[in-house]
Amino acid sequence: MKLHVIKIGGNVIDNSENLHRFLKDFASLDGYKVLVHGGGKVATQLSATLGIEAKLVDGRRITDIETLRVVTMVYAGLINKNIVASLQAINCNAIGLTGADGNFIKAKKRPVKTIDYGFVGDIDEQSINPNNINKLMEAGFIPVFSALTHDGAGQLLNTNADTIASALAVALSNLYETTLIYCFEKKGVLQDIDDEGSLIRDINPVRYEELKKQQIIAGGMLPKLDNAFNAIACGVKAVIIGHADELGNIKNNKTFGTRLSTGI
Repeated sequence: MKLHVIKIGGNVIDNSENLHRFLKDFASLDGYKVLVHGGGKVATQLSATLGIEAKLVDGRRITDIETLRVVTMVYAGLINKNIVASLQAINCNAIGLTGADGNFIKAKKRPVKTIDYGFVGDIDEQSINPNNINKLMEAGFIPVFSALTHDGAGQLLNTNADTIASALAVALSNLYETTLIYCFEKKGVLQDIDDEGSLIRDINPVRYEELKKQQIIAGGMLPKLDNAFNAIACGVKAVIIGHADELGNIKNNKTFGTRLSTGI
């Protein structure tokens, strides 16, 4: 049985028209599917409205207790439930979740080293409960996970949505033929970030190292691709990074975006 684990980026979530198109394509996919989302821009805007300064280090959010309250409201509340309601409107029986629900995703608070990230969760190979998630899907529900986990002792933790998607794909690859898809506002991994025509269609680990040395891949794309190659090494069939508007190509057996593989 096939499974698609799909992560949707914040820039698509911010545009209601783009999000609606994406959700229609997501709902139309055959087989089992899981959706993962973040929503950092909305959280930053609400923090500003509430007078809470958003603290970022190298693009990563520092989650103090006030920020945790905001991201819980935004991720698990506003964004998650709007997505679920939109999916229900197109006959897609979605259920909105955090990692705490059903004990689906347990994380450990990131240890303090040079930087204290606050209430941020790190995931390991024991974090995901694939059997419980499988029961939910077999009951006919489509999980929609927000980027929140828990530590098993009552504490919610802000957790990178790309990492959650990768970990879910790896854990569920023991039960399904799993494809991990990262959908965002670009056509895929680009040779030139400002040129949509410079799409790199295929990347293997050797090519990835070359692109990093050339600094063609840098910043926020690094953790995304690190997670992707780790997922492939751990049993995920394929990883695709591409534009949210092109998700429908999967249903038509067409390729899109950048495909990551272990091939030479």
